[in-house]
Amino acid sequence: MRLTEGVVNFFQGQGYVIVSTIDKKGFPHNACKGIVEIDREGAIYLFDLYKGLTFANLSDNPRISITAVDEHKFIGYSLKGKARLVFKKEMKESLIKSWEDRIAGRLTSRVIRNMREEKGHPHHPEALLPRPEYLIQMQAEEVIDLTPGHIKGER
Repeated sequence: MRLTEGVVNFFQGQGYVIVSTIDKKGFPHNACKGIVEIDREGAIYLFDLYKGLTFANLSDNPRISITAVDEHKFIGYSLKGKARLVFKKEMKESLIKSWEDRIAGRLTSRVIRNMREEKGHPHHPEALLPRPEYLIQMQAEEVIDLTPGHIKGER
């Protein structure tokens, strides 16, 4: 599925997204993940650093959704599709480099905000993140625009 440039740009601008998977009992599981890369062809790459419930759920059921909202602009999207787990030996080096660049950017932003006395977390949690062992490669099959109908007409 092809994604519009607006959808791609929206997701690229998010600090994190909510990834939803289904557990063995059929219940949804939600987790925060960072998008490493997204393209117009509907391929989305996310690193999952902890190999926990998201990993277990996707090992059993590849169905996944990725959701993000911008509260200030009152817009959001949910992408639905299927995921594939990609392990270290198969990963493109460019994806690891992209992840490292995003982490460096987040650290820089945190340091600047802390210098402006916009205190957030007392430490720099990004610096403590483990190295990725695998990533989630999702292929979008459906885009849900979460923007309320009356606001869509204003855009």
